[in-house]
Amino acid sequence: MTTMTDTDDSVTVGVDTHRDDHVAAALDPMGRLLATGTFPATGVGYRQLLKWAESFGQIDKIGIEGTGSWGTGLARYAVNQGVETREVNRPNRQHRRRHGKSDTADAVGAARAVQAGDANGQPRGNDGDVEALRAIRIAHRSAHKARTQAINQLRALVVTAPEQLRDQLRSLSALELVRTASRFRPSDSTNDVTKVAMRSIARRAAALTEEIDELGEHRDRLVHRVAPVELMEEHGVGADTASNLLIAFGDNPERVHSEAAFAALCGVSPVDCSSGRNQRHRLNRGGDRQANNALWRIVIVRLSSHQPTRDYMNGQIAKGKTKREAIRKLKRYIARHIWRILQHHQPQHAT
Repeated sequence: MTTMTDTDDSVTVGVDTHRDDHVAAALDPMGRLLATGTFPATGVGYRQLLKWAESFGQIDKIGIEGTGSWGTGLARYAVNQGVETREVNRPNRQHRRRHGKSDTADAVGAARAVQAGDANGQPRGNDGDVEALRAIRIAHRSAHKARTQAINQLRALVVTAPEQLRDQLRSLSALELVRTASRFRPSDSTNDVTKVAMRSIARRAAALTEEIDELGEHRDRLVHRVAPVELMEEHGVGADTASNLLIAFGDNPERVHSEAAFAALCGVSPVDCSSGRNQRHRLNRGGDRQANNALWRIVIVRLSSHQPTRDYMNGQIAKGKTKREAIRKLKRYIARHIWRILQHHQPQHAT
C-alpha cells in the first residue's frame, strides 16, 4: 500500500471493482491521495475495506464502479453500513489517455468523480422483487435467443435436405416445422441422418418453448405483485413492458429523484443538437435500452388503438415535425406519466 501522512477528518473513497479483488483509493477533502489498497471481493474484504478507509477519518462518500456487476456486493454492504454510496461510470477514453489505464488510476478517478459531483447517482437496489424480475428477464431472453438459433438451424437443414424431405418441409411455418420434425422416426440408414439431426434440434426448440412459457408465468406473477395497479391499467402496458420499466426504476425508487432523471435513465430525454439557425433536438441513444424499448412499444400500441395519441401525432406532423420527432415527444410524455405513478410506489423485498 502507498500512504501519505497528511490526513483530514473525512475521506472520499473510490473503488475499481473486479471479480476477485477490489482496488480502493482514499482522498482527503482537498482531493489529495491518502492511500490505495487492494481487498478481496468477499464479505470479509468489504469489512476490511471500510475499516481501512475509516482509519483515515470518517467516510464522506464512497464511489463504486460496476454496482450492477462486480461491485454489487460491496455496494449492498456499504449501504447497509450507512455509508453514502455513489455509482460511478467507467472512465472515458479521454481520462484514460491522460492518466493511463490501471486499477489504481481507475479507483482514484472514481473518488475524484464523486468529489467533483460527476458521480451522484445512487446504486440500484439488488435485493428485492425487482432484482428477481431482472434475473427472470435474463433467463427469458437467453431462452428466446437459443430458440431462435435452433429454429434458424432447423431451416438451414431444410435447405440442404434431400429433395423429397425438402418438399415436405419447405412451406411449413416455424411452429409446424418444429412439431413435424420432432415427430420424425428415422431409421439407421445413411439417408435418414438428416432426420436425426432435425429431430434433435426440433425437440430442443420445443423444450425451450416450454421453458419460455414457464419463465413468462413467473415474470407475470412477479409483475402483478410488484407493479402498481395504475401502471398495469395504462393503455399499451403489459407484463413485459411493465417489467422492463420496473427494472429500470430499481428496488430503491428514491434514487430516481425527478421525472427528468427517469427520462434520462430510459434514454428519452431530448438531446440538443442545434446549430446556427437550426434549433432542434434529437433522439437520445443512451440510457437503459430495454426501458426505452418498452416506452416505444407503448407508443406504437397507442398509435394503433388510442385516438388521443393519434390526434397528437397528426398535430405534430401538421406542424412540420417528423414522425420520429413526434414519437420522441410521446416517449418523453409517457416517461413523465409513468414516473409519477412509480415515485410513490415502494417495491417489495424478495422473500
